[in-house]
Amino acid sequence: MPESHPDRTQAAGIPDAELSPFAPFRSPVFRMLWSTWLMANVCMWMSDVAAAWMMASLTTTPLWVALVQTAASLPMFLLGLPSGAFADILDRKRYFLATQIWVALVASLLAATIFLGALSPSLLLMLIFANGIGLAMRWPVFSAIVPELIPRPQLPAALALNGVSMNVSRIVGPLVAGALIASVGSAWVFLVNAVLSLVAAIVITRWRRHHKPHPLGRERLVSAMRIGLQYVSQSSHLKGVLVRISIFFFSSTALIALLPLVARGLYGGSAATFTLLLASMGAGAIVATLFLPRLRRSLSRDALLLCGAAVQSASMAVIVLTHYTLIAVPAMVFAGAAWITTANTLSVSAQTGLPDWVRARGMSMYQMAIMGASAIGAAVWGQVATLSSVPVSLAMAALTGVSAMALANRLMPGQGMEEDLTPSTQFKAPQAEIPPAQGHVMVMIEYQIDPARAADFRKLMQESRRSRLRHGVVSWELLQDLGEPGRFVEMFEDESWTDHLRRFDRVTTADVALRDRKLAFHIGESAPLVTRSIMETTVKADDRGRSSSLKAGDG
Repeated sequence: MPESHPDRTQAAGIPDAELSPFAPFRSPVFRMLWSTWLMANVCMWMSDVAAAWMMASLTTTPLWVALVQTAASLPMFLLGLPSGAFADILDRKRYFLATQIWVALVASLLAATIFLGALSPSLLLMLIFANGIGLAMRWPVFSAIVPELIPRPQLPAALALNGVSMNVSRIVGPLVAGALIASVGSAWVFLVNAVLSLVAAIVITRWRRHHKPHPLGRERLVSAMRIGLQYVSQSSHLKGVLVRISIFFFSSTALIALLPLVARGLYGGSAATFTLLLASMGAGAIVATLFLPRLRRSLSRDALLLCGAAVQSASMAVIVLTHYTLIAVPAMVFAGAAWITTANTLSVSAQTGLPDWVRARGMSMYQMAIMGASAIGAAVWGQVATLSSVPVSLAMAALTGVSAMALANRLMPGQGMEEDLTPSTQFKAPQAEIPPAQGHVMVMIEYQIDPARAADFRKLMQESRRSRLRHGVVSWELLQDLGEPGRFVEMFEDESWTDHLRRFDRVTTADVALRDRKLAFHIGESAPLVTRSIMETTVKADDRGRSSSLKAGDG
């Protein structure tokens, strides 16, 4: 089946104004939070530039310089899933506010350390890692907020505008940082960063978001993390997205991680050259944003990704071959265009594959893939540069990026999103006379199947397995009666009665369609028998539950 084109399917019957690249700005809340995101990203780039240049001033060893990127990226890889779980189960406004305060405190500590003359390469890496913790906790909550604010057809435009925010900040942040470094020193960059982070926190307090606690209470953190992992692991669509984004950032991070040394290697290279190269990359990304809707209509997702990887690799090759800033600048412009095209395409693909209830956890794993690949890539390409040279490392990264993306497209071809993730209320939650306080819940659904169609039924039930696991069940099995070959029992386990009830809030239109396809195989005179039982081995002796048999509904 050919891959679907989101812009084509969504555009039918929707006014052109609603699909404009700037349509999301009609929402006052989106404008306010986008401005906050812009300010936060300016702070991030100011910090990255100052830290990278500070490390290049403290030591000229390529590995130490590249490890700045690793220290900034690694927290997202380590903490991405917990932060996504928190963003799904806590008040997102307060959580977003707390992350900004954390970033401001770390920036203040960095400034104080530099003013006191106590900074060393190892301490700089530790403080950059601490700053990365704040960024790791912040990103998933913002990713989950955006779909709350705008209609689904405008989601690609909103994500592209977020990319614009990132790349405007890529220009403004380095320019401000470069000016401050040249005039008053790096310490003032981090001090201004702290002030701007506090201003962003104040803006967030003006967001009048009403948090509605779930009637069943908050999910437990460990359980929420487990379910998030299960959702992604049982989605071939999301796994394909994660593989591709990892490939792109593993190779492309070589350019960012080694850019201070690239700037120094150009004729007349200085801090201003480094700033100019970063700003050129941001400018390329901003310009490319205007052409993204047309590109998405013209090319399939995989073709667009391969083009992005090819342009990125070609840009890195040009930088390898030149010592002139005038040639390196346009190469960085094209690198920025490739970056936003690839990142936006895969971000939209990930968002459309996630329902609202697990969105922050899913997007946190998307960001984990980016940051994990960036952290590993920076260390790998930094070590390659240490053992050989910066040009050799960039050339190897360029070749790796385009060839690995082509291989991913061949082995994991994109099929587009075929599931309708619109929430549905067709499944009614069961009622228990005495809701059990403890114990796992075992659900069994009995089907009577024509034995001649058993193979097709088993194949369909594998889809049911993936659906149940995505919704959070602990285990799933399909049993066939040895004495009655047409009798099958679908059996799955929930961690608690509350978790069992939560699954009914997660039902989508696609789940209803899957239920109907399973029922089409059932040849019994009455509906499949659904039995719910408390597993005695998971209940304390003084808190026994009951089992119930229902002739309607679904588990």
